[in-house]
Amino acid sequence: MTIRVLIADDQELVRAGFAMIIDSRDDLEVVGEAGDGVRAVALARSERPDVVLMDVRMPRMDGIEATRQLALSGNPARVIMLTTFDLDEPVFAALRAGASGFLLKDTRPDDLAEAVRVVARGEALLAPTVTRRLLDRFAGELPGGQTPPSLAALSEREVEVLRLVARALSNDEIAAELTLSRATVKTHLSAILFKLGLRDRVQAAVLAYEVGLVRPGAR
Repeated sequence: MTIRVLIADDQELVRAGFAMIIDSRDDLEVVGEAGDGVRAVALARSERPDVVLMDVRMPRMDGIEATRQLALSGNPARVIMLTTFDLDEPVFAALRAGASGFLLKDTRPDDLAEAVRVVARGEALLAPTVTRRLLDRFAGELPGGQTPPSLAALSEREVEVLRLVARALSNDEIAAELTLSRATVKTHLSAILFKLGLRDRVQAAVLAYEVGLVRPGAR
């Protein structure tokens, strides 16, 4: 099945470069390009892409707000945030808004293509070390104003799994830590995401920090 991709960036050369990379892969297809957040939201709604490559900073509406609007509207597109600087602060806000991960704009072509495939499969595009660095740096700076979802719906084992997800452990590492099979860990993770209304393990990790289940620096 061909993965449909929307590219949103205010720099035409960047869009053209990404489009060339995407269209050169047999399993990927560019279905639209947008130069600002407003256009990105409109195209995502009309073209129904599987994945959106979304620049953080764009005119009229930035990538964070565009991502938030898509998530709130129930649009199924997975968003990969594009940033120029590693650990750019707006990236964390984008993850909270509903993004599934982020990429640096100078990523290699093969890595870009694989990132689109990973996110299209419903996985989160953050390596454990990157997740840890992001959360350790920004979790103490989360803006307030929203009541976090309750963890009461989770079983004791699911809370354990969530805590380890927030510590950026992979499924295999969680399985070893809790003496479970990898399949069982995946089942618990699916249940956690369903019960808390989350998209992926990145949002689960963010939530765990928000509610105080894990604190920055915890191992």
